[in-house]
Amino acid sequence: MSSPAKSDNAKSHTGPVVPSFEPPSAMETPRFAGIPTFMRLPLLGLSDTALDDVDIAILGVPWDGGTTNRPGPRHGPRQLRDLSTMIRPRHPVSGINPFAIRNVADLGDSPVNPADIMDTLDKVTGFISALKAKNIAPLSAGGDHLVSYPILKALGADQPLGMVHFDAHTDLFDSYFNGYRYTHGTPFRRAIEDGYLDPKRVVQIGIRGTMYDGEDVEWGLAQGVRIIRIEEVEDRGIADVMKEAREIVGTQPTYVSFDIDAIDPAFAPGTGTPEIGGFTSREAQRMVRMLDGLNLVGADLVEVSPPFDQSGGTAWLGISIMFELLCVLAASPATRNPNNK
Repeated sequence: MSSPAKSDNAKSHTGPVVPSFEPPSAMETPRFAGIPTFMRLPLLGLSDTALDDVDIAILGVPWDGGTTNRPGPRHGPRQLRDLSTMIRPRHPVSGINPFAIRNVADLGDSPVNPADIMDTLDKVTGFISALKAKNIAPLSAGGDHLVSYPILKALGADQPLGMVHFDAHTDLFDSYFNGYRYTHGTPFRRAIEDGYLDPKRVVQIGIRGTMYDGEDVEWGLAQGVRIIRIEEVEDRGIADVMKEAREIVGTQPTYVSFDIDAIDPAFAPGTGTPEIGGFTSREAQRMVRMLDGLNLVGADLVEVSPPFDQSGGTAWLGISIMFELLCVLAASPATRNPNNK
């Protein structure tokens, strides 16, 4: 089958006939049937010739070696894939069908090493770099939040990125256990220090919970990071906060990182570090939808931990947020043919 027609802004697809990138119709193949891939999309590898036709890759990073307390997010991508078969192609509010305007595929899982943190970081950076070389925007499913660091290392290698970050925690800590610098509480401090993030174009939304000593917040503010606590969101309203977030990142390349613990554990209990007083699932959807039109180069959804919610409810919420992220990625200038940017 040939690829479905795409908009003029999509990649110029040439070469051999490739599989359709449209998910199969549930009216013909029931959602519970077949091998589960992300959103029932074709599964491709880095050596597949069809990869040249892909605009957005959905992938897993099944690793939680940076977790400091409750492990389990290494199992997140598999459960997210399973629940993703429930996703239908058309967005209920915007009307967008991301699969009709961009070629999207499941790229499997990034290589990881469960016995070596630094080797895993290198493997993930290499995997994302291979996608970047083909102008493919990654939408990644973690994994703990440390997986964002190697992704940013790959995407921000040429110029520092802006970032919209939804989370209960800043992840701007310096170290754990007397100098250990790579955990799921340190990825964005490392990314700022190493020049992959522009701190003046980073906004963190939903921060809350008890604290160690506040050093992470103080350091972030000193670098120019905009930290918006959950109380400020409540006082100002989502629309006003997201308007500011859009102004902060501007029109330059931007990344989105969504930790599932940004959402209240009443809705998403299956995560390693839950904090009460978070967003509702509906509020989370609204915030992501307000990223529409930004120059997004990639996104992730992290910290879904199936052992803490074997019902799959947290994963269903997580993959629903990933669909919201996919829709705004599909509308981003960064996922268009480079000649048209």
